[in-house]
Order: sequence, then C-alpha cells, then structure tokens
Amino acid sequence: MRLALFGGTFDPIHNAHLAVAREAADHFQLSQVLLIPNAIPPHKQRQTSANYTHRLAMASLAAQADPRFVASRLEEGQAKSYSILTIERVRRERPGAEIYFLIGADAFSEIETWFRWRDVLEQVEFIVLSRPGYTYDVPAGARVHRLETLQLDVSSTAIRKRLANGEAPPELPPAVLRYIRENGLYM
Repeated sequence: MRLALFGGTFDPIHNAHLAVAREAADHFQLSQVLLIPNAIPPHKQRQTSANYTHRLAMASLAAQADPRFVASRLEEGQAKSYSILTIERVRRERPGAEIYFLIGADAFSEIETWFRWRDVLEQVEFIVLSRPGYTYDVPAGARVHRLETLQLDVSSTAIRKRLANGEAPPELPPAVLRYIRENGLYM
C-alpha cells in the first residue's frame, strides 16, 4: 500500500487542499491520502478558529470527494501535533506501507526546525508542492519528489474573512460550507 500523510490545520479544509491531494494521488499512484487535522500545530502562532472536532468533521465531509481520501484522527488529543509521532504511529499500524509526506514548499523549507526532523527524513519520502522554478534547500538524506503541476492561490485566512462577512466562498466544498453554516463557524 502506498499512502500519503497530508496534515494541516484545515481551518477550514478547502478545494485547493483536495486538488493537491488528488494530484498527488494520481501522480504517485497512492492508494490513500490521509487528511490529518492537527490537534495543536507546533509551528502556528495562533490557535485555530474552529476546534478539532469541527475541523475533523469538515475533513470527513471533504474526504467524500475521492475514495482515496480518508479523514484521520491520528493527531486527536495530542498536546502538540508532531509529525514524527504521527509517522511512527502509522508505521506501527500499517507495517509495510510505503509512506509519503505531502507538504507545501514553504513548510518543507522549515523542516530543519521540526521536532526530531532527522527522524522524519529517515521515515518518509516527501511530495513537495511547489511552484515551477521555486527553489528550496533539501537537507542531506531527504527523499523529495517535486509536485509542480498545480498553482493554487487559496488562503484559509481569506476564506475565514469572507465567511465572517456572510459570503459563500466558492473555494469550499458545498458539504463543508453547509457544515460551517449549520454550526455557526467563522461568523
């Protein structure tokens, strides 16, 4: 089995996240893409706007877009969502799986600041979403596959602002927008 771990705050999850997951699944013949909402992201300065339960529910709704997508509770309840702990858990639960880590170039460029980053490099191959021609340092030992076929300029921050203004951002899957409205999120 080939799978990718795709973590993020997903606050909220939007169509660009799904496009990235779909492109990676198609390009790298992935059986599954785990959409993993972070409980408490260690590299974010602000708290999330929606709590973990809501972000997981939105990821579950968004995952219905493709049978290869699975919303995952892997980081539920952790004090901080460290990637290495998630990777080690997946390795225990799915021995023999070929594991990729789907990540944006901006986040990958900070990999050497991560908790146990050398262990992360040893455990997974990276699929790095980047703009064509965008350069970033690749630490020794990192196995990196560039995904340069998408150029998406969608921001969860901008989506939250539009929702707060009563708008219906087209970047949201319809089921996610319905959930947001039914639960009064981002208002």
